[in-house]
Amino acid sequence: MSSHGPVPPVWTCGGCGGPWPCETRRRELRAEFADARVSLALYLGAQLARAAEDLHQVPAGTLHRRFLGWLR
Repeated sequence: MSSHGPVPPVWTCGGCGGPWPCETRRRELRAEFADARVSLALYLGAQLARAAEDLHQVPAGTLHRRFLGWLR
């Protein structure tokens, strides 16, 4: 289990304090979902939906890039 989990409602990283998912968590998620990229996208999409409820002041495009944009 990673110490780099999200801390709602501010959606910072519990391990390093940066915006979640931080670079460390991104590396961990890539490794965890190495053979299941669609599952990773679905997981992050669900987290994006949760974060959007808490971070309603943040533009949707910004949240999309933060949560899903790095998957390319």
